[in-house]
Amino acid sequence: MQVLVIKTSSLGDIIHTLPALSDAKLRFPKITFDWVVEESFREVPAWHPAVKRIIPVALRRWRKEKWGIEKKKEIHNFIKTLRQEKYDYIIDAQGLMKSVLLILLSRGTKRIGFSWKSAREPLASLFYQERAVVPWEQHAVVRARALFGKALGYSVPQSVANYGIDNERFSSLGTEEKPYFVFLHGTTWTTKHWPESYWVELARIVTEAGFSIQLLWGNESELQRAKRIAASTSNAIVATAKMSLTEVAGVLAKARGIVTVDTGLGHLVAALGVPTVSLYGPTDPKLSGTLGERQTLLAADFPCAPCFSRECTYQGEKEEVDPPCFGSLTPAKVWKHMNVQLAEAML
Repeated sequence: MQVLVIKTSSLGDIIHTLPALSDAKLRFPKITFDWVVEESFREVPAWHPAVKRIIPVALRRWRKEKWGIEKKKEIHNFIKTLRQEKYDYIIDAQGLMKSVLLILLSRGTKRIGFSWKSAREPLASLFYQERAVVPWEQHAVVRARALFGKALGYSVPQSVANYGIDNERFSSLGTEEKPYFVFLHGTTWTTKHWPESYWVELARIVTEAGFSIQLLWGNESELQRAKRIAASTSNAIVATAKMSLTEVAGVLAKARGIVTVDTGLGHLVAALGVPTVSLYGPTDPKLSGTLGERQTLLAADFPCAPCFSRECTYQGEKEEVDPPCFGSLTPAKVWKHMNVQLAEAML
């Protein structure tokens, strides 16, 4: 059985889909998947053993580029590659009109996606031959597993989500330094950022506990923050260059523990099963928090949290930290929960 998966972005959403492939592989041992994914995330689906072929697409880049010969040629080659196979099933796990375009360009016997009430963009459901009703009030991993179960006709296992990633594939990567922690401090929304002063304090606590710290970054703003955090302690290392996702996974897989804000790399950590404390202020971890073994999710205890807003609109009394909802998630509290994780990992 050959299945085409349409799930182009983002990093967290792609990782959320991996357990659905593991479920299907368990039910149909000979099943194989091809996967259409944004070029910047092409490494991730390849980590799953059931994925035979990656078909990178550049929708984000193409939208920004002017029309020309090179762009036309690139799109033509993509469509040609996409149509090389005729699939038994094409599953649109994105539920957007842009993914509908991709599903219509591909060749397959049956097109399946979310129903009108289940899709992120309901209009997309009109272009499927079969539509799966999957309630929104569930975690993203649960929704993906349910979609694939309905599409391929099996009952979803009640087991813990299996992301299908073998950490040994990263054994030659990462660092061989003394036991270290990783701080994932970078994220997109301003409101998702844990206060920098808290990172500095946590760095001191981790250093006093005898661990070193690895600070990763993905852009100039994150690099400068990493340098400021590292400057506060003698035992922190800032990555010397921006890494590929596979290189990042190598660093994460060997970490003793990880502290992360709400970011795509946090979901990668969950897939790798590394002891982790994840911090949530404006967002709700019940719907899209890290899901996996050795995961502790801490949500802000604040009147307007979760607000799901990219900009803080709090109008109350002035708080000690910014954004104020993170005031209850102190470094001491984070370290207390991390110690529990470390103790359980030793059992």
